[in-house]
Amino acid sequence: MTTLDALARPDGGFAMVAMDQRESLRHMFDLAGHGRPADDVLIDFKTAVAEVLAPIASAFLADAQFGFATVRSAVPQGTGVILAVDALNQEDGGPVEDTDIDGDAFALVDDGVDAVKLLLIWRRDERREARVEVAARFIEQARSRGVLSVLEPVVRVAPGLDQDVAIREAARELSTLRPDLYKAQVPLAGTGTVAQQRAASAALNDCMSTPWVVLSQGVERERFGDAVTAACEEGASGFLAGRALWSDVVGAADVRGELARRSADRLRTLIDVVDRHARPWRDAA
Repeated sequence: MTTLDALARPDGGFAMVAMDQRESLRHMFDLAGHGRPADDVLIDFKTAVAEVLAPIASAFLADAQFGFATVRSAVPQGTGVILAVDALNQEDGGPVEDTDIDGDAFALVDDGVDAVKLLLIWRRDERREARVEVAARFIEQARSRGVLSVLEPVVRVAPGLDQDVAIREAARELSTLRPDLYKAQVPLAGTGTVAQQRAASAALNDCMSTPWVVLSQGVERERFGDAVTAACEEGASGFLAGRALWSDVVGAADVRGELARRSADRLRTLIDVVDRHARPWRDAA
């Protein structure tokens, strides 16, 4: 039976790299002044990230749409493989508005995959109950296929409403479905004092019914390490991060060289945080 040890470091914490961005990655190239790249440029970037960072990470998250076989082959044995199985409803250059389960992606789970991941947009709207049903169906499908489930709820609230209150509300609602691992937004988006960040992380931990990690989207790169530290000190088991590690390498002339110089050092620093502060997943299960 596959357990979260397949994605974890020896002590039971998670130091995982996310490289499942799709049209958002294309938009990042555009923002970096390189125009809208062809698919092969995205695949090469994803492969480079896998080649440089996967040997250091405890697990690596990839998507089915852009070169999964090529990216998967760059992930060494001993590093867990997570496959994104979310179908994204997303306007060109805009945020993901909604998601569903991508059945075609799920068909790839037999290709050396340890876990599947579903991004789920969480809103207080008329489709809230339907989204919970999608999450439950995803977890059951993963279980039936013998792979781990990683649920990634991303909260969207109307202007003027408290994002952190909604993040905790989503955690209470969705973690009770018992995904194997819950991927949460960083409390306070990584802002505030150390004490404020720890208090917000503790409040989020109180809402969790399953092991959890934080993602890096929406957090300033320079603050992500402190945010991971606070989250781990208050009950998180690590991180599953992409942009905080490699976003400033997008469009670089020497992608692999810059990944080795910048991103690998960031990842090693975060691994040290996980090894020192993360709650082992078995203690949270």
